[in-house]
Amino acid sequence: MAQAQEFEKVLSGSDTSVAAFDEHKSAVRRVQHFLHSTPAAVPLIVLVLSIIIFGITIGGRFFSSYTLTLILQQIAIVGILGAAQTLVILTAGIDLSIGVIMVISAVIMGNCAVSYGLPSVVAVALGLAAGAACGLLNGLLVAYMKLPPFIVTLGTWNIVMATNFIYSANETIRDTDVDTQAPLLHLFALSFKVGTAVLTLGVIAMVALVLLLWYVLNHTAWGRHVYAVGDDQEAAKLSGIQTKKLLVTVYTLAGLIAAFAAWVSIGRNGSISPSAAVTDYNLQAITATVIGGISLFGGRGSILGTLFGAMIVGVVSMGLNMLGADPQWKVLLTGVLIIGAVAVDQWIRKVSA
Repeated sequence: MAQAQEFEKVLSGSDTSVAAFDEHKSAVRRVQHFLHSTPAAVPLIVLVLSIIIFGITIGGRFFSSYTLTLILQQIAIVGILGAAQTLVILTAGIDLSIGVIMVISAVIMGNCAVSYGLPSVVAVALGLAAGAACGLLNGLLVAYMKLPPFIVTLGTWNIVMATNFIYSANETIRDTDVDTQAPLLHLFALSFKVGTAVLTLGVIAMVALVLLLWYVLNHTAWGRHVYAVGDDQEAAKLSGIQTKKLLVTVYTLAGLIAAFAAWVSIGRNGSISPSAAVTDYNLQAITATVIGGISLFGGRGSILGTLFGAMIVGVVSMGLNMLGADPQWKVLLTGVLIIGAVAVDQWIRKVSA
C-alpha cells in the first residue's frame, strides 16, 4: 500500500504538458504552399517578368497602348480555345479536336449565311450547334465507351478535318461576301477606344468568357465536381457525383466554346477559309493552358492562369517580332516555357503528396 502511495506521488510530480509538433516551414516551403493554393500566381509572375524584360529591352514603344492592345487582339482566339481546353484538362482529359471544331463551325456559319442565304442569326446558331455536337460525340465516347480521351479526340480530329474539306470543297468565303450578306458574322471585329487603347469585341468576349467560367468553376457545385472528377474519378463517383454525365457536359461545352471561337475568328480574319484547319490552333490552346498552370494530371489549376498563359505567348511573340529576332526563337522559348510549367506543376504537387 505504501508503495502505491509513493507511486502516486511520482505521477503527481511528473510533467503534464502535451507534446507539440510545430512545423517550422522554410521560405521555400512557404512559397510552395502559396503557389499550390494560388495556381494562377506562377503564370502571372512570368507574364509580369516578360513584360518588364521586353519593356527594358525594346523601350517605351513596347508599353504603348497600341502594342499592348494588339497583343490582346492577337490572342483572343487562342484564349477562347484555351478556355475550352482548360475544362477538358481539369477532368484529366485532353481534346485534340478543338481547333478543327472551330474551323468547321466557321465554315458552316459562312456557308449557311452566304451560300444558302439563311438569316445570319440562324447561321450562327447552326454553327454553334455543330460545335456542340462534335463535343457531345467526344464526351459520349470518353464517358460511356470508356475510351482514352487522347485516342478519341485524335480520331475525331481526323474525322472533322476530312468532313470540313469534303463539305466546303476547300473553297474560301471572301471577306467582302461576308460583310455584304452576313455582317453579323463580323460582329466581334467591331472596335472601340478606351483612352488611347483600341479594343475589339473579340477581346471583350474572351475576357468575359474566362471570368464567367472562373466564377462557375469556383462558386458552383458543377465547378467543384469538375475538379473532383479530375482529381480522382473513382472517388468522385463514390461520393455521389454522376461522373459520366459530367464528362459529357464538359466535352459538349468545350465544343460549344470552340464554335464560339469560330464566330470570333471570322471577325478577326474577315474571310472564312477551310484550310485554316491545318493551322496549329489546338497546339496553341494546349500551350496556353499548360503555361497557364493547368495540371495535365487534372484537378488543379485556375482558368485565369490560361488567360495569363495566352498573354505570355502573345507578349513573347510580339517582343521578339519587335526585336527583329528569328521566328524560331519564339518556338524555342515556347518549348522552354512548356517544360518549365510542367516541372513547376510537379514541384507544387509535392505539397499534397
